Amino acid sequence: MRDVFFFKGWRRGLLAAVPMAWMLWFSLLHAGTGAPLHGAWREVARGDAPAQILNAFRHGTLKAFNPAMLQLFPRDAMGSWVVLQPEPSHTDEERVLSIYPAPLGAISLYDDQGAVRTLALDDFTAHLHGHGRLAFRLAVDRGQAVPILLKFEASGSMSAPERFELQNLDDFLQADANWLTFATACFAVMVAMALMALCFALMLRDMTFAWYTGYMLCYVIVQSVQTGFLFHPLGLSWLAGSELLVGISATALSVSFASLFVARFCDLPRYAPLLRAPVVALGIGMPLIVLLRCSQIAELVEMARVLVNPVLILGALLLLFSALIAGIRGSRPAWFFLLGWTPLLVLTAMTSAQVTGALPTLDWLNDASIGMGAFEAIVLSLGLADRALTMRRDRDSVRVLADRDALTNLFNRRAWTEAAHRMLAEGMEQNQPIALLFLDLDHFKVLNDRQGHAAGDRALVAVSEVLNNELRPNDLLGRYGGEEFVAMLYGVNEEQSLQVATRLCRRVHRLEIAVDQNDLLLSISIGLAMRSLGDTLESLIERADQAMYYVKLNGRNHVHAFERRAEMHGKYQRPHSNQGHGR
Repeated sequence: MRDVFFFKGWRRGLLAAVPMAWMLWFSLLHAGTGAPLHGAWREVARGDAPAQILNAFRHGTLKAFNPAMLQLFPRDAMGSWVVLQPEPSHTDEERVLSIYPAPLGAISLYDDQGAVRTLALDDFTAHLHGHGRLAFRLAVDRGQAVPILLKFEASGSMSAPERFELQNLDDFLQADANWLTFATACFAVMVAMALMALCFALMLRDMTFAWYTGYMLCYVIVQSVQTGFLFHPLGLSWLAGSELLVGISATALSVSFASLFVARFCDLPRYAPLLRAPVVALGIGMPLIVLLRCSQIAELVEMARVLVNPVLILGALLLLFSALIAGIRGSRPAWFFLLGWTPLLVLTAMTSAQVTGALPTLDWLNDASIGMGAFEAIVLSLGLADRALTMRRDRDSVRVLADRDALTNLFNRRAWTEAAHRMLAEGMEQNQPIALLFLDLDHFKVLNDRQGHAAGDRALVAVSEVLNNELRPNDLLGRYGGEEFVAMLYGVNEEQSLQVATRLCRRVHRLEIAVDQNDLLLSISIGLAMRSLGDTLESLIERADQAMYYVKLNGRNHVHAFERRAEMHGKYQRPHSNQGHGR
């Protein structure tokens, strides 16, 4: 019990400590260390030239914005121009301009000589790469107050808001290392939890673990694409140019796997049967949308593009609602799912709101999604462990119920036979003596006929308690059927067995359970057989049963040991017999 309390306390402490640790990471990752910037922008028009844009900036005809806050720049037509104006500085340190979060499309930087440098997440040629962001290294001889001209190239991907930071090289490298450490740790947690679940899926043959593995790995891919982690530092150059398709497919599949996971993990057929069909339909429908997106047929691709976002939103809400209903109706795993899923759903809603211009100061939401992905992986892994323990307890309870006699709580005939076979085999291997007692209540039919079956049941319960208390914990006692009991004694010789059986006879008789109105008390007759070479359980029971019948025919309420010599001479004798008290 103390271990259970320790596990629960450790689990609560872990769930509370992990978010606090990640919030500390976010504060370190996004601590402002850069030089102040002023910015302005406008959409690209046909015939634009860099000098023309800079001149418009000097005359204040561009749209002003704060580069330290998230700003959305349209890229669906010809792209957008962005001009950044650093404040004058007296230092000559090498500087780095970073753009965060890393956009999926390309960005071009124009210098004083009209040269152009273009960067993208899937670019493997530039010398300096930022992790989770795009980074332009500015020349030392570039003027500290010279405007920086950027062009957000046209892209077919969905635009997301970005912010800008100008840092000296050392500060940038430190911030970059912090982010890389944080992201690597989070991704490592998610992948480790997924692979561990995969091992359990193979060992336990439970698809719940497999669906969790698929969901978590797809989420890792989604975040790796959005942050550029697949390209830098992982260096998967073969994915260059297909990141948009990979990201959309992984997102859809993650919802599909999550749906199938929720259906089994939260046990929807039991706790929310009406919601099981739509949840499973969502799990099947999302891969179909992916197939449409990959079909390269213009009409089908457009259909998939239109469907994917509404289905994702409705699907996420459906999973949240299904888990909530299952949790309210008694599904313990559903609360684990809600604890891990809800923060991610909230973060997704907040990042979606940023696309419309809301929450421009919360630039840490993207990193929070990575951290909460790791948090969810830990929570769901604990939920899977809790579910496995619960299922094991339930299975053990069912097994106990299947092995125990409902009235006396002793082993039933099947369970006792299985255990007796194991004890007999062990005794033969260890060369230990084994005794078998066959016990039968005397006058039990008379008790049932005259006082009723309820009185007979009470007598059986009382006798079973006496027998169980008198025997050792490692002795096997079971109800063989009706008023018959069997006991196997390990490591005792015949003389010791006779003493034990005699004590049982006396204890049962001292219960003073009246059979009728003539002072006839319930007693027990016991036959004893010792294991000998070549014995099977069946032959041992048969000999003990014969010895018990001898007691029945010779006064009842005592014990008799089977004699093999008598069997060999063709007649049954009573060389060893102990009388109990009573009749």
